[in-house]
Amino acid sequence: MRWSAALPRLAVCAGRTAVQLVRRRIRFPRGHVGQRVRFADGSTSWVYRETVLEGPAPLEPCVLIVQFRLRRVRGLGHRAFRAESWLNTPLFAGFPGFVSKLWFAADESGVYRGLYDWDGPDRADAYVRALWWPLALVSELDSIQFRVLPGLRRDDVIADPACSGGPAEPSQWWRPTESW
Repeated sequence: MRWSAALPRLAVCAGRTAVQLVRRRIRFPRGHVGQRVRFADGSTSWVYRETVLEGPAPLEPCVLIVQFRLRRVRGLGHRAFRAESWLNTPLFAGFPGFVSKLWFAADESGVYRGLYDWDGPDRADAYVRALWWPLALVSELDSIQFRVLPGLRRDDVIADPACSGGPAEPSQWWRPTESW
C-alpha cells in the first residue's frame, strides 16, 4: 500500500479511536501484563500492555503478529518507547476488525512484537499494510514482519502453542512456544 493510501486510513482510524475512547469502549486490562512468552526463534519477551475494544465476539477470528526493531533505540530508550507507545493507540484501535492487542517489550535483540486478535484476515492484512508506513519511519526496514493466522484466537495461540500447527521451527519468529 502506498503512503498516499495509508495516510487517509490512519487518519480515519485515529478518529474512530477517539470516538471509542470517549464512549469508554477501549480498555487496558492488566491480566496479561508481565506474562513472559518464548517464541520459536528462541527469543523471549514480556507483555507490557494490553488493549481491548469492547464489542461482539469476532465472526472471523484471526491472530495478527507484527514485529519490528526500532532504529537507534538502546538501553533506557526502550523504557521511553514503552511509555510513549500509549500515543500509538490511535494507529490501530479504530481500524475495522480490531479486537485486542498484547504489546510485547523488546526481546534480547531489541525486537518488539504486537499480538492481536482481529475479526477477519483481510481486515488484519489491510491494517498491517497501512501500519507499515509509520513503522518504516522509526524502524529498521528489514525488521518489519507480520503474520496473519486465520481461525485462531490470541489467547489460544499463547495457551496452546501447538494450535498453530505442527512442531515449531526456529524460522517461525511469530510463533509462541511457551508462556509463564
